[in-house]
Amino acid sequence: MKMLSNRTVSVLKWGRCEAYAAVYPKVPDWVLNFSPLPSLSSPHRNLSAFPAAQSEHLQQKMSENGALPLRGKVLTLDTMNANVKKVDYAVRGPIVQRAVQIEKELKEGVKKPFEEVIKANIGDAHAMGQRPITFFRQVMALCTYPQLLDDNKFPEDAKNRARRILQSCGGNSIGAYTTSQGIDCVRHDVANYIQRRDGGIPSDPDNIYLTTGASDGIVTILKLLTTGEGRTRTGVMISIPQYPLYSASIAELGAVQINYYLNEEKCWSLDISELQRSLQAAREHCNPCVLCIINPGNPTGQVQSRQCIEDVIRFAAKENLFLMADEVYQDNVYAEGCAFHSFKKVLFEMGPEYSSKVELASFHSTSKCYMGECGFRGGYMEVMNMDPEVKAQLTKLVSVRLCPPAPGQALMDLVVNSPQPGEPSYQTFMKERTAVLSALAEKAKLTEEILNTVPGISCNPVQGAMYSFPRITLPERSINEAKAKGQAPDMFYCMKLLEETGICLVPGSGFGQREGTYHFRMTILPPTDKLKIMLNKLKEFHQKFTQQYS
Repeated sequence: MKMLSNRTVSVLKWGRCEAYAAVYPKVPDWVLNFSPLPSLSSPHRNLSAFPAAQSEHLQQKMSENGALPLRGKVLTLDTMNANVKKVDYAVRGPIVQRAVQIEKELKEGVKKPFEEVIKANIGDAHAMGQRPITFFRQVMALCTYPQLLDDNKFPEDAKNRARRILQSCGGNSIGAYTTSQGIDCVRHDVANYIQRRDGGIPSDPDNIYLTTGASDGIVTILKLLTTGEGRTRTGVMISIPQYPLYSASIAELGAVQINYYLNEEKCWSLDISELQRSLQAAREHCNPCVLCIINPGNPTGQVQSRQCIEDVIRFAAKENLFLMADEVYQDNVYAEGCAFHSFKKVLFEMGPEYSSKVELASFHSTSKCYMGECGFRGGYMEVMNMDPEVKAQLTKLVSVRLCPPAPGQALMDLVVNSPQPGEPSYQTFMKERTAVLSALAEKAKLTEEILNTVPGISCNPVQGAMYSFPRITLPERSINEAKAKGQAPDMFYCMKLLEETGICLVPGSGFGQREGTYHFRMTILPPTDKLKIMLNKLKEFHQKFTQQYS
């Protein structure tokens, strides 16, 4: 704060000192009672000698008398972007924030009826104890510290992958910016992977965009699609239950969320009649342009049949909708009789009537499947049948953020260009990959079986992905108490579960659910022994909770 100048002051009494302050027609009592200070006329005197609250008061009085402009905060809840205030992301919401506080309390020695917090709220495999795939980490170490290329401890196929990636980077360094669309050789490897996965259907590297996880690609496409005002605003169809990235992004961008409900009674299947109902209702108040599909499903764990995918494609073609296919769990399929079918593969197998018309963006990530490398934030999207002029705008849009993280791009390359038969790392890689997916299949079955032994909990088969989404029956008293506290009933349930057992789940209300039903989402990622403990604790809690509120 600036010093008070002699030329801007008038005389007032302060004990034996004379101070000058023309800005004060009347001196407040707190100034007169203030402990002795050097004269305000001293050239070395400034307002920092006052306590903060008193200094602010003085500044306010000076403003009122015209010496300083009165200024409030530029950014307030009233002036900030209103769309941001609508954003909600339950996966890291109040339950998780409280879980973090409890962890700190445990470290500080606060006594709890449990010894640790089990975070089953998010699909973070490595945080849950899953070990990284050796080959991936070897290549990443070599890319990050190329001097290790001279170390005989690393297999030759790992070194070859690292050299190829580094040669595609500026200055042969993974610390350099890459092209905005992504490293060229990685995009070619992604295209080759898609072509192999889809039985030879061509994939053009120019249609591949590397992204900061799949989330980045999804938000980018939604940005391109969002337009209009009032009844012309873009409507985005999302499944309920849904992954909160979608509702949050739609809110942030000012688009309109259009809910279509999955059929819980039929293992969370997708009915075309429900899509039609939802679309017709939405056309009364917005312009539906986009249909989002998550397969395998999050949070519901269903795997769509090929017939269902064909029906969805026909619906999108008939209604002229842009299709977004979130396929990040494509390797996570466990249930007998289920298989992953990519939307692109089915689209092309349906013939030119559809493959040349339906606009499609599909997404994949390094964060899920058997990799679980969430922190590297690697991903890609492939766009099909996009207008060339719009595609140029997409390339411009991604260039604004320069490029996705280069290490994430490198890791994405290893996912799509993994060790092949005859290479030194192949056997170890396949052993580790198979072990992870087999364990997940076992835990998916275990979760369903144990939860379905609990009266008041019903759990559909976990066909794929990494989560169960059980339905819970809550006593009327607990529902009323929750509403009295201003909480959703399943939030009330999950918060009590956390406080009493240390288990952190996400209430179904954070994902959307049919009116009058209650759920929670739980990841199946914890190690098998810990998962069994968690499920049994959950069983005991639910029985106790039901008795308490009956």
